[in-house]
Amino acid sequence: MIYKNQILELFEQHGELSVKEITNKVDASRQMVHHAIKQLLEEGKVEKFGRPPKTIYKLKTTHLKKPDKVTISETDAKFLKNHFLLITEIGEMKAGLEGFSYWCSQRNLPVLKTMDEYIFTRKKYLKYFSSKEVIDGTDKLLNTEGFEKIWLQNVYYLDFYAIERFGKTRLGVLLHYAKQGQNKFLMKIIVDEIKERVHSFIDNYGIDAVGFVLPTIRREVQIMKFLREQLQISLPTISLHKTSGLIPVPQKSLSKINERIRNAENTFAVTEQRRFNHVLLLDDAMGSGATMNQIAKKINNKQVANKVTGLAIVGSFKGFDVITDV
Repeated sequence: MIYKNQILELFEQHGELSVKEITNKVDASRQMVHHAIKQLLEEGKVEKFGRPPKTIYKLKTTHLKKPDKVTISETDAKFLKNHFLLITEIGEMKAGLEGFSYWCSQRNLPVLKTMDEYIFTRKKYLKYFSSKEVIDGTDKLLNTEGFEKIWLQNVYYLDFYAIERFGKTRLGVLLHYAKQGQNKFLMKIIVDEIKERVHSFIDNYGIDAVGFVLPTIRREVQIMKFLREQLQISLPTISLHKTSGLIPVPQKSLSKINERIRNAENTFAVTEQRRFNHVLLLDDAMGSGATMNQIAKKINNKQVANKVTGLAIVGSFKGFDVITDV
């Protein structure tokens, strides 16, 4: 108790502190400090930021209303666990009922009533999944004005990026923060969730080669490179290259379909010399479909494959919908 009070006083004086800093300021061992911090975390008096070895602690703020404690059925709890994920403004990952309660508290919404509305809405979108656990986005692509021709045989998503009212899906949240934060921890979660589904897709659709769509934004940690390494697809990978002018222009910065088509047409190159029957193009997110379609055109023109199918981790629900935040 003495140590906890001393530590709380230190937080009031200094704001943020690491365990090392606390140990240097109190007459206690590092082990005792860890024990006291653990108790303060459990009591909700302090909060933790970062991951070892760069972890700091501070007094917990109370600017948000504490989420209501509710009791729900095992079925509803499982549904929320499988579908709802939230990452808070301070980087905490909250899944299932905990995350949904937090989301409701931010908006002053009743948890149980809003949960019923969420489950109803989410199930409406789940109806778009085929028996092979993918969403067929081909009709959306065919009905998008601006394309002279659709070169993809078909295009599929593993989930929608977002749904009405409730925003990003679980995969949408993971992808957004994995890319924006170049976060390998979140990328690993994505791989764990999609790896089996991607391999099943390859088997079900008779794929004999894959191509990984290259990124349009330079990042130190590229999610497509991570996927290529971690999905461990034992098929030939076709050779794709990304070129650009003096100033690289990201696809997501272009709001018009014709601009996106021209960008993809002039910045992606297919240098593959081998011949295949059915190539799968893998991408993290598909909005307009311009990038995948133009790469498919180049594959077709070079007679690299008889068929090209696209598969994205997430895709947009509406017609021409640009996903700008990934």
